[in-house]
Amino acid sequence: MVEKALELSANDGCVVLVDEESTANLRFAGNTLTTNGVARSARLTVISIAGEGVGVVSRSAVRDEQLADVVAAADAAARDARPAEDARPLVEGVPESPHWGDAVEPTDIGVFERFAPALGDAFAAAEAGGRKLYGFAEHSLTSTFLGTSAGLRLRHDQPSGRLELNAKSADLKRSAWTGVSTRDFADVDVAALDSSLARRLEWAKTRVDLPAGRYETLLPPSAVADLMIYLYWSSGARDALDGRSVFSKPGGGTRVGERLATLPVTLSSDPGAAGVACAPFVIAHASGRQSSVFDNGLPLGPTDWIKDGTLDALLQTRYSAQLSGLTVTPGIDNLIMSGPAGGGSLDDMIASTRRGLLVTCLWYIREVDPQTLLVTGLTRDGVYLVEHGEVVGEVNNFRFNESPVDLLGRVTEVGAGERTLPREWSDYFQRTAMPAVRVPDFNMSTVSQAS
Repeated sequence: MVEKALELSANDGCVVLVDEESTANLRFAGNTLTTNGVARSARLTVISIAGEGVGVVSRSAVRDEQLADVVAAADAAARDARPAEDARPLVEGVPESPHWGDAVEPTDIGVFERFAPALGDAFAAAEAGGRKLYGFAEHSLTSTFLGTSAGLRLRHDQPSGRLELNAKSADLKRSAWTGVSTRDFADVDVAALDSSLARRLEWAKTRVDLPAGRYETLLPPSAVADLMIYLYWSSGARDALDGRSVFSKPGGGTRVGERLATLPVTLSSDPGAAGVACAPFVIAHASGRQSSVFDNGLPLGPTDWIKDGTLDALLQTRYSAQLSGLTVTPGIDNLIMSGPAGGGSLDDMIASTRRGLLVTCLWYIREVDPQTLLVTGLTRDGVYLVEHGEVVGEVNNFRFNESPVDLLGRVTEVGAGERTLPREWSDYFQRTAMPAVRVPDFNMSTVSQAS
């Protein structure tokens, strides 16, 4: 399909993307499997270039006899378009992917071959312990084929998996959540996850009501991921140059080179990172403030966004890099945070806490002020009071107001990094590795009535 579409285009240049996706899922409630299923889909995107005009047409499930019409529509849109500000020569010289012509091997329900029996064992253990398990397991495999009139023939096969597990007490008054990201479900320890949920439900048997205020707070890797992903999504160079973001420098320019964190924290992306590997080249279905269709196929490598506490790079296209004078650093589909060597586990951090809160996860995060990246959100499924190194009970939920950027400057301890699943953004961004962090004055702005 890629080759045929490139042949059919009559304009100056053409980029063709085909995404073949397959998914498999299990869903469960009340310690019982409720549904399972598989699905397949395909999407064709034709990006036609006429001079500096661009036409983009995307269609699902395109049949061979429909291909010419899709390409003709993209060609016509390009001829009618105004010159694109991000127009650049198409990327050249990237070697063809060695598996370009191999057949697509879709995922199927067999990906759960070892996981499903372990889940059944967890159902039995939960039932015996007076708990109910709810949630889902989902696996997908997306094969992306990228061909251009400049000669690129690139392919990336991306496996993605996630398990979200919620445990409730028999009376449904206590609740705890956990989730993991995985490439193939072979590394998911369901028994350990269920055990951690059981422990938290035990903690919740004691209830402690606390007022709003600033508390020393331990944020686990999942919550840190949700905050850092929002920071990452907000780090576009165009917005910074236009004075529209927290990364804008007063008087003009960007804050690249400015120290943001007191501790030597590094926030980075790496297409080849173990466990969270992603596409090693740019895949852009449309142009925007942080992406450009002209950059399709541009090689990606390890990139530090924040290095040892200092802002080192922003999300850049070739066009925005020309405007900013900074290095071209396109977005990468994973995010990794690390701190000083020797960081401990979350349990170690709990043990060294005199008095503070342990927040399980965050949700409903929304931006309040882009100039400071102030966001608001709610706690969910377990906030716990820690006293003298032990969890003594569950606390009411809160609404919080915090800026991930400002928070980096106040973090006093960074734990060991681990692969994690963000609770809020798991539909959009799953490949993260984060540490737990200690914040001495996390702002719980109001008490939430959510239970």
